[in-house]
Amino acid sequence: MDTDTKKDFFVSYNRHDKTWAEWIAWTLEEAGYSVVIQAWDFRPGGNFVLDMQRATSQAERTIAVLSQNYLDSQFVQPEWATAFAQDPTGKKRSLIPIRVGECVLTGMLSTIVYVDVVGVEETAAQALVLQAVQERRTKPAQKPSFPGYSEPTIARSKPIYPPHIVQNLPYASQTFVGRDAELEQIHEQLHQQPTTVVLAISGMGGTGKTELALQYARQQCREGAYPGGVCWLRAREDVGAQIISFVRSHFELIPPEDLELLEKVRWCWQRWHEGAALLIFDDVQQYDDIVPFLPPQDSRFKVLLTTRLDLGAAVQELQLDVLSENEAIELLRALVPRSLQATGALEKPLCEWLGYLPLGVELIGRYLARKPDLSLADLWQRLQDKRLDAIAFKEAQPGMTASLGVAAAFELSWQALEEPAQHVATVLSLFALVEIPWTLVEQCLPDMDEEELEEIRDEQLLGAHLLKRVDKGMYRLHQLLREFFASKRSQRADDLTLQQQFYQVVITAAERVKEKPERSQIKESTVAIAHLQAAMERLVQPEQALDVATCLKWIAELYYAQGRYREAEPLLVRSLELREQRLGQEHPDVAQSLSVLGWLYYSQGYFGEAEPLHVRALKIRQQHLGDDHPDVALSLSGLAQLYSFQGRYGEAEPLHVRALEIRQQHLGDNHPDVASSLNTLAQLYEAQGRYGEAEPLHVRSLEIYRRQLGDQHPDVATGLNTLANLYRSQGRYEEAEPLYLRSREIYQLQLGHSHPYVGISLSNLAKLYRWQGRYSEAEPLVLQSLSILRKQLSAEHPRVAAVLYNLARIYDLQGRYSEAESLYLQALPIFSMKLGHNHPSTQSGSQIFRLFLQKVIQDRRTHELSDDPMTQEMLKQLQATTED
Repeated sequence: MDTDTKKDFFVSYNRHDKTWAEWIAWTLEEAGYSVVIQAWDFRPGGNFVLDMQRATSQAERTIAVLSQNYLDSQFVQPEWATAFAQDPTGKKRSLIPIRVGECVLTGMLSTIVYVDVVGVEETAAQALVLQAVQERRTKPAQKPSFPGYSEPTIARSKPIYPPHIVQNLPYASQTFVGRDAELEQIHEQLHQQPTTVVLAISGMGGTGKTELALQYARQQCREGAYPGGVCWLRAREDVGAQIISFVRSHFELIPPEDLELLEKVRWCWQRWHEGAALLIFDDVQQYDDIVPFLPPQDSRFKVLLTTRLDLGAAVQELQLDVLSENEAIELLRALVPRSLQATGALEKPLCEWLGYLPLGVELIGRYLARKPDLSLADLWQRLQDKRLDAIAFKEAQPGMTASLGVAAAFELSWQALEEPAQHVATVLSLFALVEIPWTLVEQCLPDMDEEELEEIRDEQLLGAHLLKRVDKGMYRLHQLLREFFASKRSQRADDLTLQQQFYQVVITAAERVKEKPERSQIKESTVAIAHLQAAMERLVQPEQALDVATCLKWIAELYYAQGRYREAEPLLVRSLELREQRLGQEHPDVAQSLSVLGWLYYSQGYFGEAEPLHVRALKIRQQHLGDDHPDVALSLSGLAQLYSFQGRYGEAEPLHVRALEIRQQHLGDNHPDVASSLNTLAQLYEAQGRYGEAEPLHVRSLEIYRRQLGDQHPDVATGLNTLANLYRSQGRYEEAEPLYLRSREIYQLQLGHSHPYVGISLSNLAKLYRWQGRYSEAEPLVLQSLSILRKQLSAEHPRVAAVLYNLARIYDLQGRYSEAESLYLQALPIFSMKLGHNHPSTQSGSQIFRLFLQKVIQDRRTHELSDDPMTQEMLKQLQATTED
């Protein structure tokens, strides 16, 4: 944009009135005036705010292109306000409003005389505009000749004068947010073929299909795109009569009375006004009903439908979804008073609860606008208490395009469903607002034929946009539709039976998922958790406490399988409390909760908390199930692993051996649980340096895992990892490395890159590289491991301490003493606090730290160390010993 030359006029307009603005600018420039207009003078890549500031300050006067869109826009207010502030009395005529659309001026703008070109033909409008801007000047009789060379400009064709378009459009909302891409898509699809195009805007009730069609039609009327007229037809009513009425009223043509209805309609098409024409059939229920009334295959006719149905291949389709989160919040803000916007912390959760449904957001926004004393927090509470029965949802408000409230809009679709489809819809309301595996729906409805269910799903629910397909075999309900279907379900005599069936189905599904913790099941696991929570929300009776406890346990175990230990803990604690309250302290199900919670605490490094839980679970199981039951073996194994990790090898070994014996006796020699016992016993032997006894157990364990679970299972990765640890301890580095690499690959593939097992695998591989002197390869692996384990476990977990120690050793061996010391000082207190002073890790760690300090003294680099009391005290001891 030319920033030096003064301009006569700056044209201020809203984007909806761009055609008018360009016509005005062209008219002024053709008359010899200089003009600044965003459409022509703001270049791509420029700073819009600075361009606008320069334009308003550079121009002598401002043209305001007035319409309701202009008045409603917050962005153009500063443009005309600047001109008004410079000339508040109007003496210099700095602000010249030109009204191009129906609107009512209020405030400061109402005090200024405007030019009105609404409904005026082009020549007269041009004269009005030029008369308004001139002082004494009159237009020359002939166009002035070109005065001389100037910078080349891009040639433009003269903008068309927006003509008066005949139309019968209903009232459109003045608050229209988003959907710019959809407006462009509608226009592109309607004009991509040289024949009559039929385009259907489809979607569930409340997505704003009618509003979008209406906004498109009004936009095109403003731009003069359909000189042949825009005809709005209510598809639920007599379409043929409406077409004839439109022709009679707007074209002053009356079909012969002796013709049949369809013949009269054809008569109208043959005599339709020249130019492109747009026909809109709103709320189509059956496509076949309107086919006889469609215009002939003439390129000038464009047909737009709105429908809740999926019309299939019969027409082109634009499926309208809900608003984006930002668009929904923007719409809400456009409707509510600014005083409420200042307390907008609930805007996001409110729009999320509404499922970003335009109808829901608009109803809530207009309700708040009528209730200035009602806060967002109060409204939020009302919605939580009354759901769709809240008054705010009941009916449409003045100024809305929609004529129904949310429930009434959904009721239209509900009534169109056959009874079996209504039954299925009520079952769907039991599921959570995540993907719904269709197999679970089938299991909830065992008395319905699979093919019948498929037909209901595809033809009625998907066909009416009451259900959305998100992936193969996976579907999703909209938030407010779920509320609506739930209200219908509550009216059914079999509601409690449906809930109980749903509970049993999701419990069984969770058990299946839990048995397959591979990465391919992680998404299924997340879905199962959500549906378990949905089932649990309905278990409100005291006698259902045990069902709640079971749900909590399964959710927690699914979290545990994903390495989400912190999320699992409170659920397991609550599950244990409920079972103790209902079953007493000594029931086997209580032992199950104790055992699972003990395993969780062990994984988190809470060994003091884990031991009494395992001991108590073992006692209950031995008492109720006998000494040889597999559940007893599970408790023995849990206690043995805890003792092994604590360095209590003498106590651990007989428990490991007994657990192995029980499992072999009850499960056979080739069961995965037997492989688990072999693996943990082998790790115990390795920790004691009994490598010859450990290796065959490791090898046998890995063979069983592979045979029973397949080569890609995480337990196979565990077998590979522990066997690699043994080889590393024996100095068999070349044999260990490929096992570590394969183990890491399986963990990452099946559990994701952030699982604790991945972190442990990375640290073990780094330890191998450190022992081989491959420090540059080891360091990034340790850092990655540290990041994972700190996030998934805790900063004080012994495994985190082990990684810190590993990294300290890498820096120590490279002479990076300052960095090494810091890590030693972080790791050693964790070993001492979590494992005890006598644990091998604590003892060996302290010894290595002492050797590290001796090396620092020998290298005369003690000045690089910190003032930490532990370091300084040990340095004094070592230096004193050296002097002696």
